[in-house]
Amino acid sequence: MKVAAIQMVSTGVLAENLAQAGVLLAQAAQAGAELAVLPEYFCLIGQHDSDKLAIQEDFGSGPMQDFLANAARTHGLWIVAGTLPLRATQKDRVFNSSLTFNPQGQCVARYDKIHLFRFDNGTERYDESRVLERGGTPTHFALPSKDGHTWNVGMSVCYDLRFPELYRGYAQAGVDLILVPSAFTHTTGQAHWEVLLRARAIENLSFVAAAAQGGVHPNGRHTWGQSILIDPWGQVLGQQAQEAGVVLADLDASALAQRRSQLPALQHRIL
Repeated sequence: MKVAAIQMVSTGVLAENLAQAGVLLAQAAQAGAELAVLPEYFCLIGQHDSDKLAIQEDFGSGPMQDFLANAARTHGLWIVAGTLPLRATQKDRVFNSSLTFNPQGQCVARYDKIHLFRFDNGTERYDESRVLERGGTPTHFALPSKDGHTWNVGMSVCYDLRFPELYRGYAQAGVDLILVPSAFTHTTGQAHWEVLLRARAIENLSFVAAAAQGGVHPNGRHTWGQSILIDPWGQVLGQQAQEAGVVLADLDASALAQRRSQLPALQHRIL
């Protein structure tokens, strides 16, 4: 199955970001991708964290979800929409939600980001809990590919990457492809991004697709980028450092089965 990890440099204008995403999704489809993954906050990186409250949607309806459903139908493409803000139980909070649309334009899976990022090195300060309500449910879905394999796909978002127990649970559930749409900061990405992604692939003997924000945004934020596709042996199949683009790779289900047979580490777990 050919997978596309889409890298963006989102702005504070929703229409601009949807237009950029539309162009990149079309490129992915034209290149033969069956699954395209958008980055976290593909729809908006505003001047303030609270800007996302203004574009929040109820689950199941709204311009962003309509755009994604139409794109999936138009291109006959599975789309995992990095994240978009969905209405939460608290009126001053939103869920940071990743939605999966099948080629018929139906939303077949929803994952609300569980772990909320907080970082303060004296210069950069982030605290997602100020505007986000955390989710609590790991989510995976079945994707029947043209290659005859039904892929079990586990969903996660950005900061979740630092919590391996989420992915170990996915491995126990038979997941063979992990998605990590992200907006890593340049500081933390430079230090930890690739090593954490490769570790999640290796320890769970799973493919990993990580679509990222990558560049300097109008609000001055600098995201790390390096959208990347990794095989179960930890080998990088494709990546892009910065700026908008589409990273493509073919994922081979037989190679996955071979690696798990050669090194049956998932069967050897004790704890």
